[in-house]
Amino acid sequence: MKTNKTYAVFGLGRYGTAVAKEFAENGIEVLAVDIDQKIVNEAAAFLPVCKCADVTDSEVISRLGIGSIDTVIICMANNLEASVMAITLCKEAGVKTVIAKCSNDMHQKILLRIGADMVVFPENESGIRLAKNMISSGFIDMISLSKDVSIIEIDVKKEWCGKNLIELNLRKKHGFNIVAIKKGDDVNVNINPEQPLEADSTLIVIAKIAKIGRLK
Repeated sequence: MKTNKTYAVFGLGRYGTAVAKEFAENGIEVLAVDIDQKIVNEAAAFLPVCKCADVTDSEVISRLGIGSIDTVIICMANNLEASVMAITLCKEAGVKTVIAKCSNDMHQKILLRIGADMVVFPENESGIRLAKNMISSGFIDMISLSKDVSIIEIDVKKEWCGKNLIELNLRKKHGFNIVAIKKGDDVNVNINPEQPLEADSTLIVIAKIAKIGRLK
């Protein structure tokens, strides 16, 4: 499924390259960035927009126009300081969603504390799977409960607007167990199933990852 959202990937190691390449192959606009010119030259063969730059520099973040990117995926788990700086600068620039790769539990806590919206462990989450999940619909994995089940955040689709949960029957159709409805910074866990859904809301649900493709 095509999406109008834009993405940037910082760090073109094996994981970052897999994420960026999956986006590019699906026609998704993605800006790939790495500080190593040799890596950038190699990646340019299959990534349309590939830049050599230091994403820990605020002027670089501004020059690249990162503030206009919807989601930035930071794949520099081997450099905690760089990851922290990149997350901070992205958030200061106004990036709505920042996803960071980490190497251990302590780093995960640090990255979440300084502003990452989601942290992934490469051994549990392949780069290709992450990209496919984000392409498949307007959602972001939030918490992995197991390798098969996650708590995810799903944008209210255009065809759902004005309809309530009883009418949509998402549990039967998609296997979604809705636990909350989010609007802005407000999260409502006392859901009224007869309340029509609004376009600027998102659903927080528990679902099997295999069921997500049904949204296509």
